[in-house]
Amino acid sequence: MLGWALTFLVVALVAGVLGFTTIAGAAIAIAKLVFYVFLILFVVSLVLNFTRGRGTSL
Repeated sequence: MLGWALTFLVVALVAGVLGFTTIAGAAIAIAKLVFYVFLILFVVSLVLNFTRGRGTSL
């Protein structure tokens, strides 16, 4: 998911350099959204991993 955010960021930068401001703005908005979703899922994953613990091995 972080790869998608970086891809949209690169697309936005290229579009901005070439003068396609509408496409650049949309790509930046999508990159931000995907990055924030990644952060939220990452934090939830960390919290669940720490609260679950290792458990017992048989």
